[in-house]
Amino acid sequence: MLSSIYFGGGTPSLMAPETVRAVLDATRAHWAWANNIEITLEANPRSVEIRKFEGFSLAGVNRVSLGVQALRPDDLRKLGRLHGVDDAIAALDVAKSVFERVTFDLIYARQGQSLDAWCTELREALNLAGDHLSLYQLTIEQGTAFWDRLQAGGLRGLPNEDLGADMYIATQEICGAAGFPAYEVSNHAKHEAMSRHNLVYWRGGDYVGVGPGAHGRVTLNGQRHSTVARAMPGDWLNADAGRDSMQLLSQDDAWNEFLMMGLRLSEGVDKERARAIGGAKADKLAFGDFIAMGLMWETSERFGTTLDGRMVLNTLTAELLSV
Repeated sequence: MLSSIYFGGGTPSLMAPETVRAVLDATRAHWAWANNIEITLEANPRSVEIRKFEGFSLAGVNRVSLGVQALRPDDLRKLGRLHGVDDAIAALDVAKSVFERVTFDLIYARQGQSLDAWCTELREALNLAGDHLSLYQLTIEQGTAFWDRLQAGGLRGLPNEDLGADMYIATQEICGAAGFPAYEVSNHAKHEAMSRHNLVYWRGGDYVGVGPGAHGRVTLNGQRHSTVARAMPGDWLNADAGRDSMQLLSQDDAWNEFLMMGLRLSEGVDKERARAIGGAKADKLAFGDFIAMGLMWETSERFGTTLDGRMVLNTLTAELLSV
């Protein structure tokens, strides 16, 4: 049964609402829908897409995710965004009048950004928010255009590690006080407004990836498989060449993925499920030292990371996976 559908990757809001409706009709033909199914569509805050919002809603979309990224004009330009701050605010106003649920994202720890500046911008964002916010700390990944700019000396003024940590802590405090607690490292929501779709990823559930380059995870006969669709649209449209490849995940790969995702969640990891997936590796986990350092917590049924633990999550996860 489908609990969520997510139109994401690229710019799905450039589709015609009729195309969205056709896709949703096709899913109904193949799967049963949950009564409270969440149907999200990613959109950029530009007028050409905003004009389609009512059509998307009539097609069945009940949640929209807007790529705002910044509420400062200079920073939008540096991030390569084509919309302005006024565009973003207008898009949010329209989205909240059309859709049941609205979320948007911001990136912080940007060039030249101070702690006070981020706190001010975050409070502005909370005043504009629907029921959910995604707040990502800027990271520069190798192989991206930002990485090339950094290597060429073109990204001056990025906050250092200590300032980035201060920004993360302030984000948790400000959002928590405003009724948007973190339920995942970078995601905040009002009560019961968590992204059901993304929770499937973080809880290690099954999801079907449809479309060029889409990835999926499915469990067949008790074994977890990864699926990858052909990246080129022309190949994907060809019924034979575009068929997904499917690969059985080793127990180690399935366990590593499950633990890395689960530790991102404030709710932590279910011990019974961890044992079912990790077997002996799950039984060997020991949290005593990390609990003593204030990085983890444990109950009879679950274990997870604290705020301090999520600030060093990559290192902490690596230590646990080395067992």
